[in-house]
Amino acid sequence: MRKNRRNRLRLVGAVAAVLVAVTAPSAQGATTHEEPPTLADLAQRHGRYFGSATDNPELVDEPYKAILGSEFDQITPGNGMKWYATEPQQGVFDFTAGDEIVDLARANHQKVRGHTLVWHSQLPDWLTGREWTAPELRAVLKKHIQTEVRHYRGKVFAWDVVNEAFNEDGTYRETVFYKTLGPGYIADALRWAHQADPRVKLYLNDYNIESIGPKSDAYFKLAKELRAEGVPLHGIGLQAHLALQYGYPTTLEDNLRRFSKLGLDTALTEVDIRMYVPADEEKLATQAQWYADLTEACLAVRRCVGITIWDYTDKYSWIPAFFDGEGAALPWDEQLQPKPAYYAIREALK
Repeated sequence: MRKNRRNRLRLVGAVAAVLVAVTAPSAQGATTHEEPPTLADLAQRHGRYFGSATDNPELVDEPYKAILGSEFDQITPGNGMKWYATEPQQGVFDFTAGDEIVDLARANHQKVRGHTLVWHSQLPDWLTGREWTAPELRAVLKKHIQTEVRHYRGKVFAWDVVNEAFNEDGTYRETVFYKTLGPGYIADALRWAHQADPRVKLYLNDYNIESIGPKSDAYFKLAKELRAEGVPLHGIGLQAHLALQYGYPTTLEDNLRRFSKLGLDTALTEVDIRMYVPADEEKLATQAQWYADLTEACLAVRRCVGITIWDYTDKYSWIPAFFDGEGAALPWDEQLQPKPAYYAIREALK
């Protein structure tokens, strides 16, 4: 079965260049023939969403914005809701960047995933530049979480409450929050977020937890404990930042399924599949296959609620700036043209 599908997807990749002229969502405006269903349309038929991250600087790019607004039914702010952006000075909140993306989403009838309340990275200097007592930091953390969650109450459907809490070996990451407050900061963060918005879905989110292994086992154990204690945890976000050179996470579907059995939703939250550049036909075909396999894994597990790619075009990908010699990670190229991956996702959603 898989071999037949692989052959079919190779064919999809091979004819993609021909199909671009016929079916590609165009940044040039409406065409005279009927538009094909979008990725969001196709995902909705399975009761899922298909989304993209975006960031404020690229919202001046109208062709980019046209595809963002039409192809997807969910968006995640890449940076605008992180701590450095929302509380740049202690007790002084600025929601300008996040609000811009929420307003854009509302105009396009898209839902918004809040990202992220508690993370060790992109923290403001006032937070990282001094020592805190446990009571002091606890008060700072509670105020930040509750102020932001209240501000976006009713405007986001889910929050990545705690982001990247574990190391690769399944030990707790030594963040300022863990070192000062201990592992209980995670349960506290979830409770405080729930108090501020009892209806929003609350997630833990991380990378390299797509496969079953020490890091995803740590989340499974923690999630089981939190659920048993009645802590409001509703889902696990698997970022799915993949790279061709490290191989495909073949236990993804089983991993999604075991979290479902705990009564949790799952989502693929930050998907991109990078490669060493330049890209070639073979790498793009493999990438397309992986995008299809990820999509099919989510569709196979009822409580996998949706997929978000980490921006949709190589033009605005974070990869080249962080991984030397790597890129071409997304389903649209730098000219906003669909790549084989785009057609493979469409095929998987059908």
